[in-house]
Amino acid sequence: MESDVTILISLLQSVSVIMVLAYVLTRTRLFAAVLDGRPKWRDLLMVIVVFGLFSIYGTLSGIPLLGSVINIRDLGPALAGLLAGPLAGLGAGIIGGAHRFTLGGPTCYGCTLSTVVAGFVGGLVHLRLHGKLPTTGQAVVLALAIEGFHMLAGLVLGQPYDTAMIVVRAATIPMLVSNAAGMAVFVYIVRNELEARDTRRIKEAIEGELRVARDIQMGIVPRIFPAFPERPELELFAVLDSAKEVGGDFYDYYALDENHIFLVIGDVSGKGVPASLVMAVTMTLFKAYARPERDPAEVAAKVNDKLAAGNDSGLFVTAFCAVLDVRTGEVRYANAGHNPPLVLRDRGLADRVGFLPRGGGLVLGAMPGYRYRTGALSLDPGDSLVLYTDGVTEAMDVSDALFGEERLLRACRFERHRGPKYVVEALLAALRAFVGTAPQSDDITVLTVRYMGAPKPHVTLDVDGGSGI
Repeated sequence: MESDVTILISLLQSVSVIMVLAYVLTRTRLFAAVLDGRPKWRDLLMVIVVFGLFSIYGTLSGIPLLGSVINIRDLGPALAGLLAGPLAGLGAGIIGGAHRFTLGGPTCYGCTLSTVVAGFVGGLVHLRLHGKLPTTGQAVVLALAIEGFHMLAGLVLGQPYDTAMIVVRAATIPMLVSNAAGMAVFVYIVRNELEARDTRRIKEAIEGELRVARDIQMGIVPRIFPAFPERPELELFAVLDSAKEVGGDFYDYYALDENHIFLVIGDVSGKGVPASLVMAVTMTLFKAYARPERDPAEVAAKVNDKLAAGNDSGLFVTAFCAVLDVRTGEVRYANAGHNPPLVLRDRGLADRVGFLPRGGGLVLGAMPGYRYRTGALSLDPGDSLVLYTDGVTEAMDVSDALFGEERLLRACRFERHRGPKYVVEALLAALRAFVGTAPQSDDITVLTVRYMGAPKPHVTLDVDGGSGI
């Protein structure tokens, strides 16, 4: 007769086979409805057949002893009951028990009965826990109870008694340990799968909400071009590409009166929903404070004071705002820690392309009471102003090299005689070619405005046009 250790190792090998198969099955679509707790009849039938076959395998892979078999037969029906309820447990138990009955032997009746009972008890536990799986510890206790009944039934119903006693003594420890181990491992596997499914559902729900948030965010920034179709003296185009579902970059433009257009671009520190909320507030503040008679520096100061008041989140905003006089091409601007815009001169040599002077003021929201300076430049007909966020210049390729200002300048320089849309598209194409397969790490926003000359007489600028707020 083989030793307890040898028998136990053999049974654990059989348990391993069943666990691998069960692991694969629980991750297929076939078991999705069962794991979700809403199985249909065909799902129950599948559980009955599959775990009934597991029960038969538990017998066939067992150790023969005096006309009986030391086995893990009860494991399949018990697991079927735990997963899908009493009906599935009974069905799998009947399949495994019927097969055992055909083999005969001194413990035939007790083994057959215990296999059916194992499935039924597993189903009762399923009902008692309202369809939830037991803990690993509870699964071990359940397996020990089922196998304890199995040993008792084998003794009581076994014939002859002496032979049944020998079989039970040899089988008790290996069957208790192997079935308890199998039950514990299976419950652990399925619980992990259920947790993973819950995590996936939560993630999908969050991603869905973030997509809605992104749609809302993209509805805030104006995206209808041409921006001012009634004014051929002005061309404008912009793009915002978030690195995440929602981000902190923004741009806006709107007419302050018949002769002045307000432009703003910004980047909120941080990412995700908090940054998008600050972005929406910042856009609203700019529109609330922008006035034809108010310098951009004064507008930036008022926005800064509001953002800095009670800024518990610690988020700040870099921004560049400007007022374009469509009669003269004069641009007054203020820079709050933002990237210097690029000026594209339409006439003359390509070296007339360059960035505005650096030395922008403090970022918005960092300190109340800060005063910004107003700068000025003049655009001739055909000249363009390119506003962008640091997601452009700080974009990295696979070797972590930065796109930088020099590449930005080269990408835009040769498109300076064309419209803003061509400038933006050329820049994005150069950016994509540089980045290659590297993931996008920051929002990418570009706004380009081209001044085409003094407005024609008797044309009214739509004061409400442009902004999405």
